[in-house]
Amino acid sequence: MTETQRPAVIGVVTASDRASAGVYKDESGPAIEAYLSAVLTTPFRIERRIIPDGFESVRDTLIELADTVGCDLIVTTGGTGPSPRDLTPEATLAACPRELPGFGELMRQVSLAQTPTAILSRQVAAHRDKCLVINLPGKPAAIELCLNAVMPAVPYCLDLIGAAWIDTDPARVKAFRPKK
Repeated sequence: MTETQRPAVIGVVTASDRASAGVYKDESGPAIEAYLSAVLTTPFRIERRIIPDGFESVRDTLIELADTVGCDLIVTTGGTGPSPRDLTPEATLAACPRELPGFGELMRQVSLAQTPTAILSRQVAAHRDKCLVINLPGKPAAIELCLNAVMPAVPYCLDLIGAAWIDTDPARVKAFRPKK
């Protein structure tokens, strides 16, 4: 990071009716934060939200984090299954007009190696201006698996959309940037 670069702002959003109501403790959001702290080598700040499932709550939170808070990256957890309240992918695409389908395809592919129900997962990734949004499943073990799969491409994607510079610890995850 040079003097002209700023620390990244990363949103971590848990979409869960029960966690947002305090019925159970959110473990997925902290799993994302722990992963980012272990893998990223550049400075960043976390903006955390625990919200109910549903279209409006997710869409409005993503827009607020991207447009008002100025997040460079938002990682969501929960709401990607087939149940009626699982609307995180639809809300993400409503907030973020440019889908990046390779992220979801890769996350489902690596997840299928561990569980046959991964075909039920509907994670997407898209961006809103200079903010990349990635949907993850709700289980902490699946979060690490999916992030390990897509993280090599995340820093370069942020470069391409004009977001803050991030880099990774190559001993954990080697970020790929084409040679100039």
